[in-house]
Amino acid sequence: MHYQNVCIESFSYTLPDEIVTSAEIEARLEPLYSRLRLPEGRLELMTGIRERRFWPRGMLPSEKSIETAEKAIVASGIDKGEFGALVHASVCRDHLEPATACRVHHGLGLRRDCCIYDVSNACLGILNGMLQVANMIELGQIRAGIVVGTESGRPLVETTIEQLNRDQTLSREQMKLAVASLTIGSGSAAVVLADRELSRTGNRLLTGMVRTNTDHHALCHSGRDEAVGDGMHPLMQTDSERLMREGVALASEAYDHFLIETGWLPEQVDKTFCHQVGIAHRKLLFERLGLDTKIDFATVEYLGNTGSVALPMTAAIGIERGHLRPDDHVALLGIGSGINVVMLAVEWQKSLVKTTHPKHLQQSSPAAI
Repeated sequence: MHYQNVCIESFSYTLPDEIVTSAEIEARLEPLYSRLRLPEGRLELMTGIRERRFWPRGMLPSEKSIETAEKAIVASGIDKGEFGALVHASVCRDHLEPATACRVHHGLGLRRDCCIYDVSNACLGILNGMLQVANMIELGQIRAGIVVGTESGRPLVETTIEQLNRDQTLSREQMKLAVASLTIGSGSAAVVLADRELSRTGNRLLTGMVRTNTDHHALCHSGRDEAVGDGMHPLMQTDSERLMREGVALASEAYDHFLIETGWLPEQVDKTFCHQVGIAHRKLLFERLGLDTKIDFATVEYLGNTGSVALPMTAAIGIERGHLRPDDHVALLGIGSGINVVMLAVEWQKSLVKTTHPKHLQQSSPAAI
């Protein structure tokens, strides 16, 4: 997929206030750790994740999606009357029906002929939504669109802790299937895309490409389809080691084609933002793709794996911290269970807000880029 008329105008993000460390999670797993004689610090050592964040109990995803989308629209400077599409693209949603996009649309006050719907594709939902909005812009169907999502990790993490402590038959090997669930965090992200003639940034989306290998669709799966309300008690099983190997293998195949489609030489990839899983995954991915981690910006150590919002939220924070410069060739590298890969190529020019350099995110306020 090649684009001549699509620009990325703004990213925005919102973070929960509550910080939960890996040490706190291990303290709650004391019954399991004592029974299996597991050493403290194991979770952070295995994943590189020292903390993640949680929303207040009972909060619906649409609440933060409205807030985050509003900030992205304001940052873009584009009148709401220009928005012809709204995609809500997180794994978490308010209800099975109607689409969470309906409440977000109502909260934003967008026009009545705006195309609205939900998209779900594990950790790639927002990237898939960006491609769909970009296609509508390129075809001349709309002038601007927004993709937004909010992930809530608390239900999964707390249900996993409860299950691990309750099941007295679990072995160390079986416990590994739950480790990925304990890395999940919460957050919200939004992206505004616009027609080139409407753009104030000139941040062109050049290329988008996808690859899939559904031979490995069973390596990571949750229970039955449920909404994210108070009654949700999700569980997830993940063969993390094999998923990492197979995901990186597919990403390597995809990246070769990505370079062909963009016409970029390997050394012309100036900056990257990737899906945030863990430090071992990041190291293996960059070794396999032949990239230097110095060109990447990561948040996984302090935000954990935040699902579909991980990559766009990391991009927003990275831009806020000055990771990108004018004329940078930027690769957005997404890998999700299934296994699916989405890669986007962006020619960056400028941000619409002043660059900041916060020392940490402990007290940072939500931002838009």
